[in-house]
Amino acid sequence: MSPLYVPPPECLLKSFTVPRRYLFGPGPSNVPPRILTAGSQPMLGHLHAETIEIMDHIKSGIQYAFQTQNRMTLAVSGPGHAAMECAIFNSVECGDSVLIAVNGIWGERAAEIAERIGAKVNKIVTSAGSYFRNDEIEQALSKYKPVLFFLTHGESSTGVVHPIDGIGELCHRYNCLFLVDSVAALGGSPIYMDKQDIDIMYTGSQKVLNVPPGTAPISFSERACCRIFSRKTKPVSYFLDLSWLANYWGCDRKSAQHLHNHINVNLNKLMLSISLHKDVAAYFHEGLERIGLKPFVEDKKARLPTVTTIVAPPGYDWREITGYIMKNHNIEISGGLGPSVGMVLRVGLMGCNSNKPYVDMILEALTDALKHCHKSKV
Repeated sequence: MSPLYVPPPECLLKSFTVPRRYLFGPGPSNVPPRILTAGSQPMLGHLHAETIEIMDHIKSGIQYAFQTQNRMTLAVSGPGHAAMECAIFNSVECGDSVLIAVNGIWGERAAEIAERIGAKVNKIVTSAGSYFRNDEIEQALSKYKPVLFFLTHGESSTGVVHPIDGIGELCHRYNCLFLVDSVAALGGSPIYMDKQDIDIMYTGSQKVLNVPPGTAPISFSERACCRIFSRKTKPVSYFLDLSWLANYWGCDRKSAQHLHNHINVNLNKLMLSISLHKDVAAYFHEGLERIGLKPFVEDKKARLPTVTTIVAPPGYDWREITGYIMKNHNIEISGGLGPSVGMVLRVGLMGCNSNKPYVDMILEALTDALKHCHKSKV
């Protein structure tokens, strides 16, 4: 009898060719050749002197992109969800009151994470495509007295970029930490962590930064660190425990750094291109109107420059449109997510994908799809 009970799968005995596609959905985005080349550099050990130097460079890059001088700045190994959990797991204990702003799916996810660790979750909710006024936020802060307020800067499920000014000041007035999810917005819409009094902020690598998924930059203010390191109980996650992460990343002022987990040592430098994203998004929105389509977010100032939501064309099946465009144009665009399912198409123009020739390509594909996809008479 053969000692191998399970034979080697035939699919792994031959090479696999990955197709070249235009990734114009809400993420991931295409990765530029220079970053793919950087990813093929020789491997290093996780405590080698060169690795520590790279980590210091990464921290400096994140501080620049976030516009912060926070010492507690690092990159979590994992997607944006890992950073969301890192922020909530470390700053919230069982029984704490938290306030979650829900204007799309990411607020819903944050609320579920907080509920799972036993927090008292309070929500303010608005319709898809809308955002909250500061007076509405202050009223909720006064009512619920939370230790943490969560807000999504760029809500990719609905295409809204949320105003940030004044909210951090309100949170501090009520002795509350301000947590911002900027996964879909950082680098495409302005945000200034220190000046806007943000206590915890994170993003993802696979959006505007054009880096493969798996790295989530995050930063904590001194105010946030004081709360986190004076908590009564240990965080529920060992992997995301900030005390360990801080030591490994050299953020805790201790001389010795210990291996906690294996980081993505080939994270490339971060780049900002806010004005470019704004201009390209405006060009795209004008083009949509020329071909008879309409942006979902009516308030132009509230439109997320990185991910545009388009009102699903009446009479069409959005699945047929996205499928047709993928098959005939090799372009990925997406339907809605969470509260916007069935209501919108979503197009991402992030980082190297944010340019006018690509906009023209997408508009041509949409025009072709509307011409050839089935439209009901209803």
